Amino acid sequence: MAEQVVPWWKRLYFRVAARKPLDQILREGNKTQMKRALGRIDLIAIGIGAIVGTGIFVLTGIAAAENAGPAVIVSFLIAGVVSGLSAFSYSEMASMVPISGSAYTYTYATMGELLGWIIGWDLILEYLVGAATVAVGWSAYVVTFFKDVFSVEFTRKTTQAPVLWDNDALAFKVNHGAYINLPAIFVTLL
Repeated sequence: MAEQVVPWWKRLYFRVAARKPLDQILREGNKTQMKRALGRIDLIAIGIGAIVGTGIFVLTGIAAAENAGPAVIVSFLIAGVVSGLSAFSYSEMASMVPISGSAYTYTYATMGELLGWIIGWDLILEYLVGAATVAVGWSAYVVTFFKDVFSVEFTRKTTQAPVLWDNDALAFKVNHGAYINLPAIFVTLL
């Protein structure tokens, strides 16, 4: 009997959509070589720090003053309901795949390697952008603190980004005279 030739696209699909059985994922997760160093309180503090950041102090005031006015309360209520639904979704995923790994592990176990890989990199990008936003906001606080308390003024070259977003033109623009935001780097390293 001649062997049946599988088309290349079918072989590619089976490789990309490959999934491990849930039992194998759980076995591999239980025999990890890494020691868990962060407890519940540590993880909660990291989460609150990432969420609160500067947004609760800066962004809400700007949104209320420029865009929403009193309707910002309604937007907070809507955001709270959506956040609650997201929490239910994550708790459902955690009960289905009871191993650390967040949305990556769930996607990998249910939809395959490619989508798991995409979600994993999406999570890294999400944390990167969130941390950068918080660092820039806290950088402004550090610069203001040094100006008000110690009468030290930093130059524009070392406290602003070389590229800025212009809301009016909806485009990036070069910020002439600015090279690097050193206070943001300092805040990030803390």
